[in-house]
Amino acid sequence: MPVNIIDGRQLSDLLIEEMAQEVKVRMAQGHQQPGLAVVLVGEDPASTIYVRNKIRCAEKAGLFSVVTRLDETCTQQELEDVVNELNERDDIHGILVQLPLPEHLSEERIINLIKPSKDVDGFHPVNVGLLSSGQASLIPCTPLGCLEILKREMGDLSGKHAVVVGRSNIVGKPMANLLLQAHCTVSVVHSKSVDAAKLCQQADILVVAVGVPELVDRHWVKPGAVVIDVGINATECDGKRKLVGDVNFDDVFDKCQAITPVPGGVGPMTIACLIKNTLVAAKQN
Repeated sequence: MPVNIIDGRQLSDLLIEEMAQEVKVRMAQGHQQPGLAVVLVGEDPASTIYVRNKIRCAEKAGLFSVVTRLDETCTQQELEDVVNELNERDDIHGILVQLPLPEHLSEERIINLIKPSKDVDGFHPVNVGLLSSGQASLIPCTPLGCLEILKREMGDLSGKHAVVVGRSNIVGKPMANLLLQAHCTVSVVHSKSVDAAKLCQQADILVVAVGVPELVDRHWVKPGAVVIDVGINATECDGKRKLVGDVNFDDVFDKCQAITPVPGGVGPMTIACLIKNTLVAAKQN
């Protein structure tokens, strides 16, 4: 059976178009245009690119967007003042402070300062708790994007054995919660797991998010599995910079039913799900 290389860009474009149609209908009914605010501290090249892509997708979906740029030397209070102002704006439904922040700024304080109802990253402790209890509506964007991919690729996930490699607060833990809510049997593999590869060999769905270049090879993968590679790592190959995932794509490829490439897999869906969260926040507001 031919392997399906999952086109995250195509799925993202489809999701953005679906949301654009919904926004258009809602505004015709007199609802307020959804608003997304992004705060960027400093001029990190990768963060600048991420912010530009997020704003472009927001505009494609019919959202109103604003970007606040602060100097890398800004104080904690200056950043908090910006967040507090955005918390109070009625035209802003979603707030995203681009991470990572410069070392002298507290990411934890900023995450906790954003109103849970505007926390479109899904990182606020209130939203984390709601997700754990099955009540969340604002869910971390990368796990939500992975779930969108899986549902569109596989349909009903009930009864599938899903293995999540990695237990971070941003991806691993929320991903495991989402898969449980989708009625999968879920295992979480991490750095202290004994014989991680053997555990992964049992997976119908394998989600890898550890930040280790090409860690997972064919010996970790069950024939016919669906593999979701969340990692994105910059490596050097023949003197050239190359982006690779946490999965050795070329080695694993022919054992899979489907697999996400890096780049062009999970990344575009993460951004689309940020827009989805903003629309959800606007509807709840």
